[in-house]
Amino acid sequence: MAEVTEAKTQYAAKDGKGLAGNSVGLIGAIVIGVSCVAPAYTLTAALGPIVSVVGLQTPAILLIGFLPMLLVAMGYRELNRAVPDNGTSFTWATLAFGPYVGWLAGWGLVASTVLVLSNSAGIAVDFFYLMLAQAFSAPGIAALSADKYINVATCLAFMGAAAFISYRGMHTTKVVQYLLVGLQVIVMAGFGITALVKAQAGLAFDYTPIQAEWFNPFAVTTAGAIAAGLSLSIFIFWGWDVTLTMNEETEDAARNPGLAAALTVGVTMLLYVLASVASIAFAGTGTTGVGMGSADVQRNVFLALAPAVFGSASVAMAIAVLCSSAASLQSTMVSPSRTLLAMSHYGAMPKQFAQISSRYRTPYVGIFASSIVSSVFYAVMRFISEHVLWDTITALGIMICFYYSITALSVVWYFRASWFSSFGAFLNRLLMPLVGGVVLGALFFRTVSDSLDPDFGSGSHLGGVGLVFVIGLVIFGLGLLAMLAMLVRNPAFFRNGAAQMRAEQERR
Repeated sequence: MAEVTEAKTQYAAKDGKGLAGNSVGLIGAIVIGVSCVAPAYTLTAALGPIVSVVGLQTPAILLIGFLPMLLVAMGYRELNRAVPDNGTSFTWATLAFGPYVGWLAGWGLVASTVLVLSNSAGIAVDFFYLMLAQAFSAPGIAALSADKYINVATCLAFMGAAAFISYRGMHTTKVVQYLLVGLQVIVMAGFGITALVKAQAGLAFDYTPIQAEWFNPFAVTTAGAIAAGLSLSIFIFWGWDVTLTMNEETEDAARNPGLAAALTVGVTMLLYVLASVASIAFAGTGTTGVGMGSADVQRNVFLALAPAVFGSASVAMAIAVLCSSAASLQSTMVSPSRTLLAMSHYGAMPKQFAQISSRYRTPYVGIFASSIVSSVFYAVMRFISEHVLWDTITALGIMICFYYSITALSVVWYFRASWFSSFGAFLNRLLMPLVGGVVLGALFFRTVSDSLDPDFGSGSHLGGVGLVFVIGLVIFGLGLLAMLAMLVRNPAFFRNGAAQMRAEQERR
């Protein structure tokens, strides 16, 4: 069995698409996975809205949101064991449901990751100038990010740097990520521990004793709160699947990427629970001062609490959030470029995306194309309408639910012949991915329905229809048009793409 796994790994890495095999180990994959999730900047934005909905039950909501992500990750692991291909959702959905569904799943992944790059870059710009303002005790520096020309220029510089690092290959990516992820994890853990210690010592703003009820998911009794928790889970946990899209560059491609995905979700969950419990215990849920119920605090929890928790060292939190967003910007580029590579390799995208750098063995066309599209989108939207920019990011939640759900259900259908071959197969190939896929599918339809409301997202609308829904519809529409264009250009993939994939898997 070990010889078969090794043979699969070597074929995928060297003969399949030209990527550099065995470039990343298990630890490196976990680090890159955590960096893509970006726990520091993700939670500082999401924790406040969660507390505003459920208050002290915030840790329980995090647990509720964590469950479907873990179930889906376990399903991804099963597919990766059987078919270690960096096309992930595209490849697996094609094998399970055919080329049309597979193409749309690939589009969902690419569209989500390319457009979210603009969000990561924008956040990095804001915290870059905020960090400088705190470091030099010059509040005026922070206002520079509000200047659209300075903001866009800085954003393009961050995007260019991230693309260059990605172009240099997984080794360079890994080294940079060790530094950026290590710093944010240390600061987040330090924040949680320091806040808890101060709370116990009577130095908290509004000490709130920790209770077991905080962690009880069954204590959340309203359907609205549960739906809100699941919706936010898409935002705060999304990104762990990057470990699968680099599977052909990872040591033991059939095992390590799936294990890294599950561990990434677990590590992130631990950081979220620690930070949320510490924040509530230290600041309480009141609406005055730095209480977690305050609207000012909810906009950016960590930076609001950092001076009270860290004192004169509060600039460390700004640095951590900057590192988090910068790390996410760079690691997120892995997913679209590898997915485009796989789609091109199988004939579902123009052949240019299959080009590999002869020196660094990276899909440089996909890397720079993703960077350019995201940069242009950010620059145009920053000048035209920030409402459209941020509503687009909100609409990506629809795309994420879409391709996660399809991939999870692909696990179920792909392994349908072995559902009851063992208890492990029943859990990993039927029950867990089925539950995860159904939950995320239901959340997809719930989000689509909610986004019709003109008050959803920024509150902008077109003809009484929520702008988030319109943007989501446009993204889907562009995907359908692109698929039809490829159907005309290369009908062979849509006739026998799945058969081609199966034949290649057998050669491995």
